[in-house]
Order: sequence, then C-alpha cells, then structure tokens
Amino acid sequence: MNSDDEDRESSNRDSSSMSDEESDTDIATVLTQLIRSGRAHILSERNSVFEERRESFYDFLPNAQPSVDNTPDLTILEGTDLYLSTSLSSGIYKHGCKSHSTRVTSLLYQRQVGMRGTGHFSGGDRSYIGHNYLPNKFKQVANCNHKMFCGTYSKDGNIFLSASQDRVLRVFDTSKGGFDCIRKIPARDVGWSILDTAFSPDGRAIIYSSWSEAIHLCNIHDEVERHEVLPLSPELRRFCIFSLTFSQDGNEVLGGANDGCLYIYDCEKRQRTLRIDAHEEDVNTVAYADETSQILFSGADDGLCKVWDRRTLAENGEAKPVGILGGHVDGLTFVDSRGDGRHLITNSKDQSIKLWDMRKFSGNEVQQKTRSFMNSQSWDYSFQNVPWRLASPKNKIAGDTSLMTYRGHSILRTLIRCRFSPAFSTGQRYIYTGCAAGKVYIYDVLTGKPAAILTGHSECVRDVSWHPYSMEIIDSAWDGRHFKWFHSSADSEDEMDFDSEEYTTDSESNESNPDWRQRERHSTRRGNDTADGSSNREVRRSPRLAAQATPQTARRTSQRQAASRRTFL
Repeated sequence: MNSDDEDRESSNRDSSSMSDEESDTDIATVLTQLIRSGRAHILSERNSVFEERRESFYDFLPNAQPSVDNTPDLTILEGTDLYLSTSLSSGIYKHGCKSHSTRVTSLLYQRQVGMRGTGHFSGGDRSYIGHNYLPNKFKQVANCNHKMFCGTYSKDGNIFLSASQDRVLRVFDTSKGGFDCIRKIPARDVGWSILDTAFSPDGRAIIYSSWSEAIHLCNIHDEVERHEVLPLSPELRRFCIFSLTFSQDGNEVLGGANDGCLYIYDCEKRQRTLRIDAHEEDVNTVAYADETSQILFSGADDGLCKVWDRRTLAENGEAKPVGILGGHVDGLTFVDSRGDGRHLITNSKDQSIKLWDMRKFSGNEVQQKTRSFMNSQSWDYSFQNVPWRLASPKNKIAGDTSLMTYRGHSILRTLIRCRFSPAFSTGQRYIYTGCAAGKVYIYDVLTGKPAAILTGHSECVRDVSWHPYSMEIIDSAWDGRHFKWFHSSADSEDEMDFDSEEYTTDSESNESNPDWRQRERHSTRRGNDTADGSSNREVRRSPRLAAQATPQTARRTSQRQAASRRTFL
C-alpha cells in the first residue's frame, strides 16, 4: 500500500469517526429533548417502590375512576400545628365535629338573646356554621360550546374570569350575585388553547399564556382596551408557559414552562429578568408561598415540588432550590399555597393530592426513588385510563414527608387544578379539586375523606374557584359549561328558581339515581345557551311545583334563600 492510499484510508477513518461522533451527538440531543418533553422515558428493570410485576402496573381501570380512601392514615396530620390551627379556625376545636345542626340552632339562639358578648359570630363560629351549607346544587351560568380551561374569581369576588379553547377571554360581573358577561377579549397568538390566566393584585388587569413565546397583558375595566405582548425570549421554538402568576406588588410575573425553566418578567422594566433551569421535565405549575412573594413553589412532570427563595435567584449564577418535596409517583399538575408561608398542596397524575409543610423537606433517597419510579413509567394520562396501581396503591415511597394524602378524584387528559377553600367562610377546612370524571371533590382536610362530591358535567372539570366570601363554587369543564354550585336545603324542590337551570346533587354521588341521570341527559341535550348564561327555553317542572309557583310563593322562596345564605356571615 503506497503513501497516497494510506493517507486516503486515514482520512476516511477520521471522516467516519467524526461522522459517528456527530451522529452520537445528534442522537443524544434528540433523546434529551424527547425525555424532557415527556415523549420518551428511561425504563428500569425493576421498580423499587412497587414490588409486583411491571406488566400489572399497566392494567387500566375500565371506568377511569380511582377509589376513595375510606381509611386514611391521620397519624402524622393529627400531630401537627396545621391540624390544631384548622380545628380552631373552622370551629371544630370549640364546638366539636358532631351534631352540627343542633349546635347551629344553639349558636343562633345565643346570638339572638345576646349571649355571644360581641353580638356577632366569630370566625370559627362562622366557619362551623358554614359546614352545613356546603354546595350541593348547581346552576348552569354559561355555555360557550368549547372546552373551558380556566375560571377564577378575583380577590374580592366581584369578577369572574373565564378562558376557553375558542380563544376568547370572558369577564363576568358577579358583584351582585349574578353572572353577567361584561367583556369579551379575543386572545392573541394562541396555540391549542389559552392555558392559564391570572389577575393583577389590584384586579384591574389580567395576564394569560398559551403555546407562544410571549405572555399577554390586558386591562379589564378601562374603556380603552390595552393588549400588550410580554416576550420571554426562550431558547425553544415550540414554547409554552403552562402556569403563571403575579407577585403581590404586581411588578413581576412568574411562569413555568415546557423547557423545564422558571421565567420572571419585570413589568416595570418591560423585559424578562430571570430564566432558571429548574426541573428535568415540563414545569406545569408555579405559586408564591405568601404575600411577601419571596418564597415560591414549582411543580413539574418529574414528580417533584421545589421550593425557591426569590432573593437568591440570579440568571447568571447557579440557582439551587432551598428544598425539595418528594413523595408523588407521577407528574404534578397543580400547586396551591395555603397563604401562611408554610403549607401547600400538590395535585398529581398519580391520582392524589398531598398536603405538605415546607419546613419538612425530602431527603436525597426519596428524591432518587421518585426519579426512579418516574423513569420506569410509560403510560400517557392524556388518552389512557388510570393504571390500577395508581388508582389504589398499597405502598408509598419510604421517607415521604407529606402530612396527608387525599384520594378519590381522577387526573386525566389535562392539568387539573386543586385549591384550599377560603379562610373567611370555611377557615380553610377543605381542599377542593376538579376531576376527569366531570365531578368536583371537596375533601375535609382534618379527616382525609370527601365532605362532598358534586356530580353534573359530562366531561372533565379542569378548574374550580370558590367565592372568597360565599359558599359558592364555579367550575370550568371540557363540556363547555360553567356551573355555579351552592347550598340548597332538603326541601329545596319546593324552592326552585323556575327561570334557571338548577339541579340538586347528593353530597356523595348521584350516578345511581335514575331521576338525576334523566335530568343530566336533558341538560346535555339542551346545549344552546349563550356565553353569558342566558337561555330562552323553559325548564321542565312537575305539575305540583307548577301549581305552587305563585308570585307570593316566589317572593317567600327568595327571602328564605337569601336568609339561609346570610346566616353564617
């Protein structure tokens, strides 16, 4: 072989080596992107959390509905200061948890004769009485015929903001107990759907996000419409902010994105000021711990909730969380703070809500077990039913530092939200969440069991919002409808408002009730309501009720309903 042949062969080997290296680099890049996006998972031979055969994990429930945990373990929760403070704020510590109706009668009598001293109910008394007025009846207040993705009350409860897949933001006036659409805002640069919204602290502006490289800011009260683009300058071409919120002073917007990063936009400087590589997979949810906006939470598809200190974050430096909460065995869909700077809840695709104390972080072993379990999964919640091992798990990760786990609702198809109930009317005694089965679950924080299961929608309920001062909940569902849930007494059949679509649901479930099924089918067939909830159709009623619907009866009914809703205020 001459020297020219040797040179050519050497050149070919070098070229082949470079080609292989480039190919390996390309493959590594593609795999990294697939893993981060959730389209690929690393499979391990054995799952250290569950010991059964791996094949059995992927047996799916036929009805996609996990079972309620009827014997929750309260050992850890009962020994916490959260249990004591919630018992105090909800009146349980003072009045006990039995014979609510008898206690309410006694409390009303004491207030009437001046035995209360102050002449009015304390916060604990009010919350204790409010337990008797948990929502159990719904009224359809809006139907836009497109999937509802977001729906939240403003801080004062006077405005309700709705966002749906038809790329329209709807602003409703709820200040006088109604639900009147006062503004429709066409959203801009929307991919797939509007995915999240948030009110500014003063309630005069809103922000929203979608599959877009920017978030958008709009005013909702001024006559002249303002619609601003807030660019985030991401590195990915296909980019999305799944969750966003304002800081308490309104100067910053915090967002979590599909590139695993946290973004902070400065509203005064009109620029992105921070981008933190926070998680290994999509960041689905973010929240501030309290009104100081110094501590923030992020939850992602890596199954971990991370706690960050805003004062230590810098884009050019190495950002580290102050702590990590591990215990879920699938991705997180939502985080909500109790507002006390210590406690939070997380909703997860493992079909559970966990209650946490942020002072009790998880160790490295728990974090590694969470990652190991996450890497072993390959089911897709967006189109498959719940794997039976997630629906009713017998084991949990050793070292799980959560205070309590709540089960019964299902998390499928979309990032379903959960929240603490308001302090004013309930003492934050409840955790409530949407459900893929078209229900709203209200869990009692102190018992771990559902206090009410509200059934009515034909498709998944993605968002839920409890009025800050009234015992009313408005949900947002993929059947295109908003329901307002409120309390109605046992004889409410005689007190129906015949000009609206109202139905009563049992506190547990109405699926076995043929009459309820008939009413629901009737409601589903009549799907031509306008966006503001108005309707030009008659609602069926029995001859007995029709005979009772005199003007005098209607007037007395209205007075009784108003009095019952004001009793605990």
